[in-house]
Amino acid sequence: MTTQIKICGLSTPETIEAAVAAGVTHVGFVHFDKSPRHVTLERAAELRKLVPPEVKTVLLLTNADVTTTGTGIEKVKPDIIQFHGNETPEWIKLVREKTGVEGWKALGLRDAGTLKRSSKYVGSIDRFLFDAPAKALPGGNGETFRWDLLNGHKHQLPWILAGGLNPDNVAEAIAATGADFVDASSGLESAPGVKDVDKIAAFCKAARSL
Repeated sequence: MTTQIKICGLSTPETIEAAVAAGVTHVGFVHFDKSPRHVTLERAAELRKLVPPEVKTVLLLTNADVTTTGTGIEKVKPDIIQFHGNETPEWIKLVREKTGVEGWKALGLRDAGTLKRSSKYVGSIDRFLFDAPAKALPGGNGETFRWDLLNGHKHQLPWILAGGLNPDNVAEAIAATGADFVDASSGLESAPGVKDVDKIAAFCKAARSL
């Protein structure tokens, strides 16, 4: 199976073009004003027009209110909403049911207990995204987590491996976890929020090198 790849935090036409050329399956737009990757919903809507139909668009929201969530779906028309805050299973399920948009839940893996508690989202989401624990930002901190936490875990839903992935470690991460879907953001940047097109290409190549 070909590894699925999402590049998150894209903010320019040039980086979208580079990601598509490198063979990504998903691109992500971050709407969270504390992030250096933040784009307005209007900007995300314009960038979304550059994404070809075969590539899925993900809108990342963090503890967004009802109005922001609804406006984001209306303006951006994402294929997927990635919930990256403290959203409840009930809220995500409601959004999915009312809009028909796929819902992913990001979880920062601190320990095995996090995985155990994640079961409460089963039935409310379509996919987990396992990330490093939140710090100043809920994601995009460029740090990995203990991949061995996933060893032997019986996944109840499809999942994505994220957290500090870059061209140098993604192949090792896939080998260690068995992930068939990876997500990168800060590990592909020359400065906070500035994606490097060469790193995007190198990441995609490395992710599919096994």
